[in-house]
Amino acid sequence: MGLDIVRLLELTTWRAFDVADTGRVLAGSDESGSTQLVELADGASTRLTALSGAVTGRYLPGERAVVVQHDTDGDERGQLSLLRLDQPRPGPVRLPELCPLVRDPAHVHRLLDVLPGRIVYTTNRRNEVDFDVVVRDVTTGEERVVYDGGGMVLEVAAAPDGRRVALTVPGGPPMSDQLVVVDAAGVRAVTGREVPARHTNIRWLPDGSGLITTTNFERDRTGVARIDPRTGARTWLVTSDEHDLTGWPSPDGSTLLVQANDDGASRLALHDATTGERLREVRLPADGWCAFPLPQPVWSPDSRFVALTFSGTTVPGDALLLDVATGECRSLTDSAGQLDERPVEPSTHRVPTRDGERLPCFRYSPGDPDPQLAGSAVLIVHGGPESQAVRAFNPIVQALVAQGHEVLVPNVRGSTGYGKRWYSADDGRKRLEAVADLGDLHDWLPEIGLDPRRAALWGGSYGGYMVLAGLAFQPQRWAAGVDIVGISSLVTFLENTAAYRRAHREREYGSLHADADFLHRASPLTEVAAIAAPLFVLHGANDPRVPLSEAEQIAGAVRAKGLECELLVYPDEGHGLAKRANRLDAYPKALEFLARHLAKPA
Repeated sequence: MGLDIVRLLELTTWRAFDVADTGRVLAGSDESGSTQLVELADGASTRLTALSGAVTGRYLPGERAVVVQHDTDGDERGQLSLLRLDQPRPGPVRLPELCPLVRDPAHVHRLLDVLPGRIVYTTNRRNEVDFDVVVRDVTTGEERVVYDGGGMVLEVAAAPDGRRVALTVPGGPPMSDQLVVVDAAGVRAVTGREVPARHTNIRWLPDGSGLITTTNFERDRTGVARIDPRTGARTWLVTSDEHDLTGWPSPDGSTLLVQANDDGASRLALHDATTGERLREVRLPADGWCAFPLPQPVWSPDSRFVALTFSGTTVPGDALLLDVATGECRSLTDSAGQLDERPVEPSTHRVPTRDGERLPCFRYSPGDPDPQLAGSAVLIVHGGPESQAVRAFNPIVQALVAQGHEVLVPNVRGSTGYGKRWYSADDGRKRLEAVADLGDLHDWLPEIGLDPRRAALWGGSYGGYMVLAGLAFQPQRWAAGVDIVGISSLVTFLENTAAYRRAHREREYGSLHADADFLHRASPLTEVAAIAAPLFVLHGANDPRVPLSEAEQIAGAVRAKGLECELLVYPDEGHGLAKRANRLDAYPKALEFLARHLAKPA
């Protein structure tokens, strides 16, 4: 059986959420149609949950129990429940069988950390806008608010002595994080709010003398540093001038798992956490990726194991277990075993731009294309914008290639993975510079033998904005567009997105107060009269990030011009299509739409 879209969407993938000292891995499997919890141990997989929507989870340290995070139909108002694994049960549990921990469907709750007998979570229940950090005793239900300083909270790390908490909050500049420490004396800033630097993957050293973090403070590329929580002084442990590095410190403070981001491929190694010395390479099953937007690597409490989620262009998605003592990394699942044909792997390119930049781009080429579609091109633009197209499996890419299209997957300016300069190149009033990159990619098509008259755009979330912007600001270039949960007006998006997200997003796009004129000018809806290409739009009715109104207003405006525009809305989805049944309905229709509009003229 070939790599048709239905077969590709029906593939089961796995992801690793946690690992116990015994090597048991808490994983997610989408075999049922949405990601549900399973436990992988001794070569067997045990199904744990059977909820209506996707879930994540963490083990409760020292107990045979799992903290389950779940929402309702993609509304992202996470709820927290407890699943006891030491109690007999006939099969995977449904929602009524879970023990409620934090249930308030009107508000957001996000699990940040798990401690012996306690959980740490953040919630906006105080005023629906600001997120407080709460520590809850799982047995007694007693809660203690440890931070209520306002705004969003990104990460939290509790000190081993239990008297201090380190956390990161959004800084002033786009893509910046401020590191603060909370103790009995109050909240103390460790880094400045206006410093343009990331601070991620924070963890205390076991003796509480310092924090280890991934940061690009005064650097273009991220590296791993130790920070003095009293003074903010940094000691660099692992750095690179060629690659962004990400570090995950072990709980015992002895070892760092470090990823070098090599043009969207993960290169892993273990390092000494005191000196930064490289200890050994960690070999992955193939070229691929094992970090965000996949679940992050997670250490076992005793620092013996790391559970990884891995996906490559030929590997749909597997859970891996790393033995730290030996550096051996083995697959616990075999998603590629479901494939009857080997997926297409990309070639890598640097596309010249109008201003002398070299734009990173993956190219996927069909081996024996349908003559009617040969020479057509589909550009897939990632979301974010603070994200990256990486060497991970994408069923849409493979289905488009199998259909006969050439697929280009660029990292336009604003993308992460190529240093601070590149991800800052579209901030605020530079937004349309990223849109102009689409024109440079279009100009490149004839050089690689593709027909610029038969080129389409595909993208989700911010990528959906890029699709609509390409059609509106470059109408002579694009033959069709597929917009998934995309922004049609930066003004109405910021006005109508969830209140707790507005300030966070204004850092990137510009503020309604200070930048309304530019936001209006950079909105595809403003230039909808110029759109000349047919449009296919997908959206979830419960999307808290990009409201459904963004899809409805662009679809209405395009239809009013007499152009073809199909709008599919799924009542049980949020920001994207998380359920296989909906993907099986939507994506074959989108592919048929592109095949029809990119075929050679009769």
